[in-house]
Amino acid sequence: MTKGIPTVAVVATVLVAILVIGMAGCGNGSTENGGETPTVQTTGGETEEKPAEQPGKEEFGLTTKALVQAVERVEALIAEYMREEGFEYVAVDYKTVRRGMAADKSLPGVSEEEFIAKYGFGVSTLYTGAAPQLTEGYCPGRVGLGEKNVQIYKNLSPADQVAYNRSLFGENTDASFAVGLEVEDFSRCGGCTRKAIEQVFKLEQLKATYYNPLNALINKDPRMKAALRKYAAKMREAGFDYNHPDEVETDIRERFYAITDGGTVPLEKLSTEQRAALKKLQDYERRVAAISFELEEEIFDPVEEQIERELYAREVK
Repeated sequence: MTKGIPTVAVVATVLVAILVIGMAGCGNGSTENGGETPTVQTTGGETEEKPAEQPGKEEFGLTTKALVQAVERVEALIAEYMREEGFEYVAVDYKTVRRGMAADKSLPGVSEEEFIAKYGFGVSTLYTGAAPQLTEGYCPGRVGLGEKNVQIYKNLSPADQVAYNRSLFGENTDASFAVGLEVEDFSRCGGCTRKAIEQVFKLEQLKATYYNPLNALINKDPRMKAALRKYAAKMREAGFDYNHPDEVETDIRERFYAITDGGTVPLEKLSTEQRAALKKLQDYERRVAAISFELEEEIFDPVEEQIERELYAREVK
């Protein structure tokens, strides 16, 4: 060996070290898995932070494409996990899930305004306590399951129906995937539905405290802050203490779950005290929903639509 000339092993070691350092440098600016804000090169050779992308317009801040992919993945996993439990479940397509979402506060031939006036949000006023597959009339959960799965359930024995829904939903049979998507709250989802959702959605999206990032962005705008102050003042004049339209239905649901043990007690099995409390809540729900809906249309919606148009107009440029 000639002194001063590196061996092949030494050269290889140096090259590997250089490669590792270079790869680490390439990772700077990544936004995946909680990484740093991405950077861009300016014409002068300097770097600056790249503006964060706007959240999507769909539920959970997703784009339409991302939502469709998430729905299809969750449905496929639900079917897989239900097979492992010994039950048949047919993964429904995005259109079916979307129909279930659209069925919220909706009845054939009834406008949203008419629905709100008669049923409020449909939380306590249309409660039956029955399994969604057996509920007639208004039931977004049943719509989102699809007819094939409803029929599969109906063909089971009563004992197997109980076991089926325990496997599919966990404790809360009203917390279907479509319903969770629509209200942007997966916290009550259980069973194979929850297990599938956990594989597709982020950890923060599974919490009851999750708030759509687009809504949060809109709420920061000074115009929306002014609109919300006006909304809150009008609600107080009407005898209700709410600062944002989003708070109203959430509050009704919490009160409803408190009365019905999380919505698990069938209507016919409610105690006298529970029935009285439910009746009182139903009257309250109709009144507060009607007033909030009117104020939303008058004060909140026009400002929200304007801010959203501006946000996405800037993004296109």
